Order: sequence, then structure tokens, then C-alpha cells
Amino acid sequence: MGLLESVLGSVLGGSQPQSGGAGALVNIVAGMLANAGPGGAAAGAGAGLGGLAGLAEQFQRGGLGDVMNSWIGTGQNQAITPDQLGNVLGGDLLGQLTQQTGMGQGDLLGQLSQMLPQMVDQLTPEGQVPSGGLGDIGAILGRFAQAR
Repeated sequence: MGLLESVLGSVLGGSQPQSGGAGALVNIVAGMLANAGPGGAAAGAGAGLGGLAGLAEQFQRGGLGDVMNSWIGTGQNQAITPDQLGNVLGGDLLGQLTQQTGMGQGDLLGQLSQMLPQMVDQLTPEGQVPSGGLGDIGAILGRFAQAR
């Protein structure tokens, strides 16, 4: 897990998040999982998903609800391929993510298919989404760092 730890360390260690690449991806994943605050305060691509609950609903609609449920639950995490993840997220969101990170779509989906299951799993240690959701981006990054 060296890449994820180094990316997370660089994001949490600095006062400003990295503007592109894998460092930005950690912040983007946190934004996707964050509760939208007043006026949709979770910033960036993926912020309109409605937090983890909204993302889980999108997985359900895409036929991969069981995969997301395995990440939230306490059992073994099911893998997701980059292609499956791309189909669930859709072209508009992928376009925003590639623009925001500066990564190619293949690289983005490859890293995201590894990072998203880990973050969801570690942020839901009791096998369910905490009441009130996961919180804002800062809270998610802090909780994820503590779980590591």
C-alpha cells in the first residue's frame, strides 16, 4: 500500500492539497464520500453524488450494489475493475475527474478502483455508514489517516 500511504501522507502533511495527479485523487475520493453541506459544500468533481449514500445508490443503479456493500460490510471486499467503475461513474463525472487530476482516464480508473474500496472499507469499520454520514472532506481524511 506504499502508493496510497505516500499519497495520503503528502496530502495530509501539507497545508495545501496537491493540485493534480494521485494527490488530488485522495481529495477527490474524500469529496465523493463527503456529505454535501449547505449549498453542496463538498467541493470538486463528485461532490453532487450525495456522499457515500449517493455513491452507493449509483453503484446499485449500475448493477454493482453488492460490490459497494462488500466494501461497507465487515467481510471480504469485492474487487472492481477499472471498466466497471467507469461504467458506474459515467462519462461526465470521469471527464471532470480527469480534468481535475490531470490524469488519463485509464490511470485514473486504475488508481480509483484500488483506492475507493480501501477508503470506503476503512471509513465504515462497523460494517455500516455512521449515522449522519461520513462528514466533510477534512473529517474523512482525518478518519482515514487514523484508520491506517
